[in-house]
Amino acid sequence: MTDIDWLGKPYYSLDAYFKHTYGEKCYKLAVDAGFTCPNRDGSLDTRGCVFCSAGGSGDFADKYDINRQIETGLARFDKTVGKSFVIYFQAYTNTYGNVDYLRSIYTEALSHEQIIGISIATRPDCLGDEVIALLEELKSRFSDKFIWIELGLQTIHEKTAEYIRRKYPLSVYEEAVQRLNRINIPVITHIILGLPNETEEMMLDTVKYVSNLSVKFLNKRTAKAPIISNIDGYRTGSKNNMTDGKYNYMCGIKLQLLHVLSGTDLAHDYAEGSFHVLDQEEYINLVIKCLQNIDERIVIHRVTGDGPKKILIAPKWSGNKKAVLNALHKRMKELDARQGTA
Repeated sequence: MTDIDWLGKPYYSLDAYFKHTYGEKCYKLAVDAGFTCPNRDGSLDTRGCVFCSAGGSGDFADKYDINRQIETGLARFDKTVGKSFVIYFQAYTNTYGNVDYLRSIYTEALSHEQIIGISIATRPDCLGDEVIALLEELKSRFSDKFIWIELGLQTIHEKTAEYIRRKYPLSVYEEAVQRLNRINIPVITHIILGLPNETEEMMLDTVKYVSNLSVKFLNKRTAKAPIISNIDGYRTGSKNNMTDGKYNYMCGIKLQLLHVLSGTDLAHDYAEGSFHVLDQEEYINLVIKCLQNIDERIVIHRVTGDGPKKILIAPKWSGNKKAVLNALHKRMKELDARQGTA
């Protein structure tokens, strides 16, 4: 059993990871760097993924230059509440561009004093040699900060992947994870729960697959150095604990509830009655089973999602995130359920 304190939650949350690593709560600021996607610009398709809104999953990001977005985001926080921030390059595919432009925006974010790292949402098929080389360059240059890559896998099942228009096979995801791990860039994998025509068993298969792949790389790293070589050091609140190995061995998973958003092809299929959306009880029970099948060393970055209420068609209950989380934690306590116990 892990000797990391999960801060009262039955799973290893991102909040717990941050508090042990930096000694305080850290916040993510979503930015829009003006990218498109090969699924929208005609390279692979023009329609985008079936569930993707016009904002490209960046509906909560502001749309200014990067520095202005950072300053605007920081201004929302009282200085006594928020001191350390992560810049989340969220909208569309954030490695899909000229490498010089990528270098400039990533450097601008990493150079800011209050920014502890960046998290880059992208596709596994948009991590070519130049991008990998850039990430390795920036990782060396900003050695006191982190770079994470968030990959939208969603499912391991090819029939579902074809339906959602993912446009790459599972092997491309596997290769991307391997390449990123070789340069010691942590990967956070996005999984959507409730995709049309997927059974509970299929969704759990995706979760188990991602957990097992993550563990493979965690084990390779910990064969060289332990995950926790100085846990007391993390609890001191020092902001420069990278040297004892903790940051280097983070793997993450985001569990995302399927949202039906207006203006998407998924909304059309939903209106036709072609699939069922999960109700809150179904979702909570499913998430618990997912968490139980995720290795306890993997950081859980999300257990639900924030569908923009102005365009959210279903499920409406997901709009109250706090209530969903409270219900999840209560149910897990009742069942004495914890991450990694399956």
